[in-house]
Amino acid sequence: MQLQEVQDLVERHYGEADRARGVPSTVAWLCEELGELAQAVRKGTREQQLHELGDVLAWLASLANQIDLSLDDAMRRYVENPP
Repeated sequence: MQLQEVQDLVERHYGEADRARGVPSTVAWLCEELGELAQAVRKGTREQQLHELGDVLAWLASLANQIDLSLDDAMRRYVENPP
């Protein structure tokens, strides 16, 4: 799955509710999911880690959709001029 497909999927399933929730709440949820991912990496199973990676990616896609940015565009610098 390509990053734009991720954004499209998240938009189809959650876009309306995510926009109603708003950017500040989406950032808060993203941070919470990052914490859960960190815990899964430290102490979780491979399945838990995979689950949390998916959650983080979904919330990141939601945020990108709400602020009208492309994850593909965000990653382009890593292809063209890696930091």
